[in-house]
Amino acid sequence: GNGNDDDNNNNINDNKETTTTTSSAASTNTTTNTTCNTTNNTNTNIIHDKTISPTKFRKLLRTNQYTGPTNGICPNYLQCNLVILPQKDAYDFLLFCQRNEKACPLIEVCDVGCSLPKYCCFNNSNSKDKKCDNDNDDDDDDSEPIADLKTDLPMYRIYQNGKLIKEVPDCTPYYPHDGVAFLIGCSFTCDEALLQSGIHLRSISQQSNVPMYNTNIRCNTAGKFTGNMVVSMKPIYCTDVVKEVMITTQYPKAHGSPVCIGCSESIGIVDLDKPDYGDRVEVMEGEVPVFHACGVTALNVLVQSGVEFAITHSPGCMFITDLKG
Repeated sequence: GNGNDDDNNNNINDNKETTTTTSSAASTNTTTNTTCNTTNNTNTNIIHDKTISPTKFRKLLRTNQYTGPTNGICPNYLQCNLVILPQKDAYDFLLFCQRNEKACPLIEVCDVGCSLPKYCCFNNSNSKDKKCDNDNDDDDDDSEPIADLKTDLPMYRIYQNGKLIKEVPDCTPYYPHDGVAFLIGCSFTCDEALLQSGIHLRSISQQSNVPMYNTNIRCNTAGKFTGNMVVSMKPIYCTDVVKEVMITTQYPKAHGSPVCIGCSESIGIVDLDKPDYGDRVEVMEGEVPVFHACGVTALNVLVQSGVEFAITHSPGCMFITDLKG
């Protein structure tokens, strides 16, 4: 299949500064093995700085100054999930996103072998073409792009044959020479609009990741890619639910309106206190759980499809673009 598979295998085995999981259960992630959380950060002040720009935030990530979830960071800017696949799998995944737009709203697809998003990050379109060659990391040119998907997320996941192998803060050693990067919209984008309307978001106030759950909602199949939707959950006061729906409906590129309100059992969620990804948050008296389609659907589908090789964001650790939500 992919001429770069041997290199990927060697890189994964040689890198020591990562979290390794060997059981199949780890491939679906639980809150006990996720690396993307606020307790592992080296710069928690970032969480409280509402004025930080996406460009400055991405530069901090390149030196691993923050490795936590991005909810509440760079308010009003579009945040994205990330999937990187070898070229041979890219077309089928593109079809999958088009057929499952609620869970995987496409924001940008990068050129083959290029880790520089050009549509959603200003000035990247002016970067030199050679910067899109992942074999040129040792080039003498000291200039750097304004955004690079190899380095500008807090934490990445490496998958082989549908299993989570490692989580790393920099995916440069693993990036396939023919990799195709997909940026998929995230519901974090509309958090500031909800807060400004007076809706309380517990994950942000607790400085924790959002809870995410596997569901029984089937996605539309495309080639080898098949599986179920993943949803995120927000506890919302009953009197605010209509307002929440009206606001989120205005953000179709961030999953839009909820897929379920209350009745978690109807979508296959047995226990709200045990999210499959992210952190637990309590649903208080007078609140109802509101579920939105989540870009982690893509990660779940990669696992269920047993894809040969993939790089993704860690759940909750998004790429922040220069586009306003």
